[in-house]
Amino acid sequence: MYNYKISMQYDGGRYKGWQRLGDGENTIQGKIEHVLTEMVGTQIEIIGCSRTDAGVHALMQVANFKLPEKINELEMKQYLNRYLPEDISVHEVIPVTEEFHARYHAKKKTYLYKIWNKEHSNPFMRKYSMHVPKKLNVSQMQQAAMHFIGEHDFTTFTNAKSRKKSMVRTIYSIEIEETGGFIIIRVSGDGFLYNMVRKMVGTLIEVGNGEISQNEIPYILKSKQRDQSGVLADACGLYLEKIEYD
Repeated sequence: MYNYKISMQYDGGRYKGWQRLGDGENTIQGKIEHVLTEMVGTQIEIIGCSRTDAGVHALMQVANFKLPEKINELEMKQYLNRYLPEDISVHEVIPVTEEFHARYHAKKKTYLYKIWNKEHSNPFMRKYSMHVPKKLNVSQMQQAAMHFIGEHDFTTFTNAKSRKKSMVRTIYSIEIEETGGFIIIRVSGDGFLYNMVRKMVGTLIEVGNGEISQNEIPYILKSKQRDQSGVLADACGLYLEKIEYD
């Protein structure tokens, strides 16, 4: 078998997320698998690095798939871009070792969140950012974000249905900056739970608008009570920005 690594971008606005859950599902994975299957004439399954939620975008998503025979990578990339929808773009297709696994071999993931923090809406960014009209206290948000850094049990910050798997994740850094009417939140870690970044952002927004104190974050984390976190931030403001491998 020949193993290929594929890097892509997509506008997730009209999709039900990355992961194909069944036949006919409008997902990123499903669209790519369909085109690859049409190309090679046999059923292809791709493995994505990160299972982005419905409506979430990717500036960089990585996946891998195996083929029974070798195919020219450039021709494969051109074929994918020709037949995939315009809101999915493949940047690179390269051969990798048979052992390479897009999800298990990823060492660091970075998500980016965009908040439009002006009283008036931004018609050009309404599908790509969350509008928060009340002026947020960025300094308080930055202080609150520091409590997330390190290894923690993030049960409070996920809507994952199953608790059988570990809820422990390590956050390496959180950067929050204000620029041109936007508040940009960048979170890097070894992995993320379902809805984790969006719930963290929702909590930081509540700190920024004065609903909760930044000093409450450690207690919210330790509570492991999902109703203690902030509201779930809009999917449209979230982007998978970068994936790093050894």
